[in-house]
Amino acid sequence: MNITKVEAGGKNIAIVSGSEVLIGDVQSALDLIATVHYQADSERIVLNKSLLNESFFDLKTRLAGEILQKFINYRVKVAIVGDFSVYTSKSLKDFIYESNNGNDIFFLPTEEQAIEKLSQVK
Repeated sequence: MNITKVEAGGKNIAIVSGSEVLIGDVQSALDLIATVHYQADSERIVLNKSLLNESFFDLKTRLAGEILQKFINYRVKVAIVGDFSVYTSKSLKDFIYESNNGNDIFFLPTEEQAIEKLSQVK
């Protein structure tokens, strides 16, 4: 796992990258939150969707809800970056739409858009 810290809009944003799945369960999400806070002093994280276990995107598993609730509980804003058009689930599309209209969790196509969005939300 690599963590790159950028500053945008006066806020520290951590860009997390890697070549393997980092978040497969709630505990690994909590570990990531702690690591990013410690290494980058940031409560804003950009993640590529490839870092999430594929079951995250199957809402029937409840994994997405459980993991994203931890981000909200710890007041960490997260932008997940990738191509979400590959998923056909209407409920997932609705979930992404609702998340993108909130203030904590975003699903965006590019890292640049993710940084911009995280730098603008309060």
